[in-house]
Amino acid sequence: MLGVGLALAGCASGRAMAFQGAAPSGLDAGIRLYEQGKYGEAAAALQGVGGVDGNAYLAASLAKQRQFEQALGPANAALEADATHALAVAALGEALVGLGRYDEATARLSDVLGKRNDLAYAYYWRGQAYSKKKQPDRMVSDYEAFVRLAPNAPEAETVRQLLAALR
Repeated sequence: MLGVGLALAGCASGRAMAFQGAAPSGLDAGIRLYEQGKYGEAAAALQGVGGVDGNAYLAASLAKQRQFEQALGPANAALEADATHALAVAALGEALVGLGRYDEATARLSDVLGKRNDLAYAYYWRGQAYSKKKQPDRMVSDYEAFVRLAPNAPEAETVRQLLAALR
């Protein structure tokens, strides 16, 4: 899948070492790939990296590929270390909503927002869950918070249009 030039060998520390021509790996490479929208490559680079950011970016990469069940493990691992990590919270919300686990999504995201109320994507994904649960008043409240906190987010214009249509 990564091409013919991929070769790995164990080094003295027991870690794998990539040779020339190999796909980039590691946290920095994974983050760079994620930011470029190369979610599959990012997930491959982040496998086994661990740590809060490694798990958060892995979870987000998997969620963006609609691999929701697989995203839950690294999202939860990141949140165990940092209960309000913004990217891990977003990945958790996207995964739970993607899996149709709306009650769990609203409960988990409400818990996070009780600890830190400036996480735009916690509001966005909780709003998505409330929409699916047919709770429009709560959805509107969360979408308004999302737009206030992240006015330039890729989803913000669509959310503004939805809110305007509901008024």
